[in-house]
Amino acid sequence: MKRCPTCNRLESDSALAFCRVDGSPLAEASSEIETSLLPQNVTDSGSVRSTGPTTILPASDVQSSTGHLKNADSSRKHVASTRGSLIAGAIGIVLVTALGVGSYWMYGRSAKQISSIAVMPFVNESGNADVEYLSDGMTETLIASLAQLPNLNVKARSSVFRYKGKATDAKSIGKELNVQAVLNGRVMQRGDQLTLSLELVNAETENVIWSEQYNRKQADLVSLQTEIARDVSSKLKTKLSGADAAKLEKTYTTNSEAYKLYLQGRFYWNKREEKEFRKAVEYYDQAIALDRTYALAYAGLADTYALLATFGFMPTVEGIPKARGFAREALRLDETLAEPHTTIAYLSVTYDYDLAAGEREFKRAIELNPNYATAHQWYAELLTNSGRFDEAEAEFRRGLEIEPLSIPINWDYGRFFYNARRFDESVAQHQKTIELDPSFARAHRTLSEVFRMKRDYAKVIEERARFFELIGQPQSGALIRDTFSKGGWVGYLRLITSDDPSLKEGNNNWAMAKAYLDLGEKDKAFDELNKAYEKRLSSLCWLKIEPQMDPIRSDPRYQELLRKMNFPQ
Repeated sequence: MKRCPTCNRLESDSALAFCRVDGSPLAEASSEIETSLLPQNVTDSGSVRSTGPTTILPASDVQSSTGHLKNADSSRKHVASTRGSLIAGAIGIVLVTALGVGSYWMYGRSAKQISSIAVMPFVNESGNADVEYLSDGMTETLIASLAQLPNLNVKARSSVFRYKGKATDAKSIGKELNVQAVLNGRVMQRGDQLTLSLELVNAETENVIWSEQYNRKQADLVSLQTEIARDVSSKLKTKLSGADAAKLEKTYTTNSEAYKLYLQGRFYWNKREEKEFRKAVEYYDQAIALDRTYALAYAGLADTYALLATFGFMPTVEGIPKARGFAREALRLDETLAEPHTTIAYLSVTYDYDLAAGEREFKRAIELNPNYATAHQWYAELLTNSGRFDEAEAEFRRGLEIEPLSIPINWDYGRFFYNARRFDESVAQHQKTIELDPSFARAHRTLSEVFRMKRDYAKVIEERARFFELIGQPQSGALIRDTFSKGGWVGYLRLITSDDPSLKEGNNNWAMAKAYLDLGEKDKAFDELNKAYEKRLSSLCWLKIEPQMDPIRSDPRYQELLRKMNFPQ
């Protein structure tokens, strides 16, 4: 016989280790006989009879019927007093028991399952910045594990890492991220010893739901991550099927050193700069050298080469094939990974112009991991490109539900409103993105396009100049301001089409095509669009719904270009 120390429930199954009501570890029950408030026995006939005491007075106080009246009166008073004490005691017991039962039903049996959580960046308490990758990596791994669970909304990395190094309280985080619970962690590394302290907090009351400290050797890091995921899931009262439990406890490598190298690769990949991207490649390569079957490391390489090419740090003809090759290898090793499916889908759309293939892969990625926000975001882009605006908006909203503070998704949502011709909403969404991160240059660039459709050319120039300043080209910002002040809007358009080398970012075929359309020079616009197609520029994916393409929609050359890009006619 075992007993739950939290809800006092008895379990007769000696094989059980945890309470089936609240998940608390079971303890061996004592040999004391359990009694109810009013003990009852059931007779053979099934009727209930009281087994409580029937003697009210002690035997020594009982008098014969011929005793003195004063003794009888004294006896009656004693009986009344005794009865009152017993009744008062019984009422007290009833109240105490009722409170206990009420507490059990409120906090034990009917405690709500937590359906949303934010795993905050674990604090590195080692005093060594070189192991920052470990605290960050353990946070990411736990987020990824919990995100596999059904009916659990786990805020993604981009949302929670905005709080890193900031003093915040659980209640504020709960409101900002719309979660019920917050998990805080502290990591300490000393030699080969690792200490992790966790604390699960109710975001509404700020009460600690659960806390635990884990002391392990670094060689046990892989098994520790699995143990933590299992423990946290238990405290969230998440009910797991066998398949869900398998997902939660899945490990992609048994090599602790390979796992640490993978965490270092993720750490530098998240820096989003060329130098750090190339460091990430080195760490992923080292992890794969130790474990050739490490699917996540191949997925990391695919992500890194995709962004090296997308960000312009590597020619697309070099970066795209590498990204695709590593994504396919990751899937060969583990077809259930959502990330490489998403990468392949993205490349299918932006490089191959194969929307059908892209949609299949996006749907598969979302099926495998409904909490992978990037899959929702990029699938929403495909739907937007195809003119399926209602579906696209639903996907953007789902992505923002998972990652409400994601800069890329908030920004992309602003672009969606632009392409859906909801320009005022687009301005508001762009401004929200800029408030989240005033240094995010791309938001200023696309906001200038919204003002372009609103014919507010002064704001177009200001936002475009601000974009150049933020990417480190203040001279380009000064140039377009000066050109606009002297030559007006036409002067600015002529500058864009002049191949001025100082306008590095703005000098691309897509931007030039739009400038020629504003100038009324359609033939030159088509020349630039065809060049963009030959280069496989991702910007061309917006061709079908781009508002600035309105002047050429009836032109046969436009329809032919849409056909070549596999857009539905």
